[in-house]
Formats: sequence, C-alpha cells, structure tokens
Amino acid sequence: MSEIMEQKQRRFAIIGVGGYIAPRHLAAVSSVGGRVVSACDVSDSVGIIDSYFPDAEFTTDSKVFFDGLKGGRADYLTVCTPNYLHCGHSVAGLEAGMDVICEKPVVTGVAEHRRLSEASRACGRSVSPILQMRLHPEAVRIREKTASGAPGACHDVELVYVAPRGRWYAASWKGDAGKSGGVLTNIGIHFIDLLHWMFGRRTGMRLHRSEADCISGVMELERARVCFFLSVNPSHLPAGHSGACRRLSVDGDLFDFSTGFVDLHDRSYGEIMAGRGFSLDDTLEAVATVEAARSLAVSPLVGEYHPMLRHLMESRKSDIYPAV
Repeated sequence: MSEIMEQKQRRFAIIGVGGYIAPRHLAAVSSVGGRVVSACDVSDSVGIIDSYFPDAEFTTDSKVFFDGLKGGRADYLTVCTPNYLHCGHSVAGLEAGMDVICEKPVVTGVAEHRRLSEASRACGRSVSPILQMRLHPEAVRIREKTASGAPGACHDVELVYVAPRGRWYAASWKGDAGKSGGVLTNIGIHFIDLLHWMFGRRTGMRLHRSEADCISGVMELERARVCFFLSVNPSHLPAGHSGACRRLSVDGDLFDFSTGFVDLHDRSYGEIMAGRGFSLDDTLEAVATVEAARSLAVSPLVGEYHPMLRHLMESRKSDIYPAV
C-alpha cells in the first residue's frame, strides 16, 4: 500500500501534449498513479487532457513552461514533441531538476546522444527512453526462439513495416527529413532498436531504395542478416492488409507485431517507476544506425534484395501513388 501511495504522489509535466502519441503517455501516467501538473504544446487545441488531468496547468510557450517547473514542481518531464526537439527539451528538463521520459527517437544523431548523456551526468538525473517494442509479446517469442538455437548462429531476418500515411505526412514535420530523420528514424527506430537488442551490433549496411516515403536495404548484425522494407505509402501495403503491417520473419518463422500495442506504454511507465526502465545507453546503437543510413548511397538492385521492393519495382505501384 505504501508503494501505491508513493506512486500516486509522482508529479509529471508533459511537453508536446497535443501530439499523436501524447494520449498514450497521459494514460500511462494515470496507470501508475501519477498526475500531470503542467503541460505545453504549440497548439492550444488539447482538450484530450481533460479526460485525464483537467487541473493541469497549460501554456503554448515553452519558456514559460520550463520556468514554471524550476524548484522541484514536477518529478518527471515527458517529452512528446517532434523528433528534432527531443534533445533540447530533454536537456531543459534535466536542468530544471526532473528525470526525463522521452518518446522515440530519444535523439536523432550521435552528437545529440553525447550531449544528452553529458547533461544527464552533470545534472544527476536520468533519461528513460520509451522502447516499448522490447516488451511486446512477439519480441519475447523471438528472444526465446533465438536463445534456444546454436551458439553463434547467424539468423536470416526479414522486416516489413508499412504504416500508411495520408498526404498530410509530407506537409508536416514528419515529412521533413531534417526534422524527423526520415522514414527509418521516424517509423522504424523501434524495430531498429529491437533488432540490435536481439542480434547485436551493426557490421554492415546497404540501401537499395531511399525515398521520402520508403526505405529498403540489408543490414548485417553480429548474429543476423536483416533484409528490411519500411514505408508510409498506402499503395505499398501487402495484399490482405488494410491497416499497418508490422512483421518480422526469423529463419522462416513469422512474428506479427501489427497488434498488441494497447498497454505497452503503461507497462513502460510501470517499469520506469519500478527502477527497471531502459537507459539512454540502450539507444545508442539504433541512433547510430539510422544516422548512418541517411548518408548511404543507394546500391544497384543486384543480388538479393527485399521481396517487397522487388514486387514494388515490378508493379510500379509508386507511379499510382506519388511519393510523399
């Protein structure tokens, strides 16, 4: 009972409360018995907060927001702003005396990762990234499968992640690679993290397609060769899918991640509150990989490449739905 009471006393501030992912964080704060005392977003159309914490203070001015949090007013800052703002907002939270919980990607590059790590050490505060895919039941199944295999085995992995987005995507910050990091960073970072977590460090990488709407290639890891295809183009959905398609094939066995997301943020917060959350160090490999991909030249389509890309090139569906 004392632990429950202690959790109920935890105070949260959230920046980016008007964004797509913020409601999952509001629900997660509620699930651990916390309360949001202050919120900020550039948009003032954030009525969703009334369903969770109607008494939270609100401002559209980030300076006013952070100034109001000095002096220990909140224990945690939750960062749900666009990717390119994560580092700066997280550092501001640390300097204001809060531990930070940050949505993916925690930063968009290695230099920002170094800056945030140094700020965390200097302030004596933690940064907990949301790596909820590691908690997904299918991730547990893959870990069990690969753990029972021969030591040192190299696995054959195929990743398909198609998350259809409308034309708003290209017009928003998500469609600006300088702000989002591009498709691999914006929608793929959790799977890239998952692959590193399961199969080790990157030893090589080739891209066969790199466009605003789609990226495909091959990544060699210490214990796997990964053929990947990620897209936000609705016409790239595999047959039979009307919503997002998220799946991994490991040595021919299929693992479907298209469902099972409902409570993963709640579980992530529960782990963080219990002192078992993931650390900033856990994110470095994935951050380095997606950053490296941005500067890779596209290789010729020879040898093995993803079957989804082969199908795309043969059917030329991209001519029907222009790249976003």
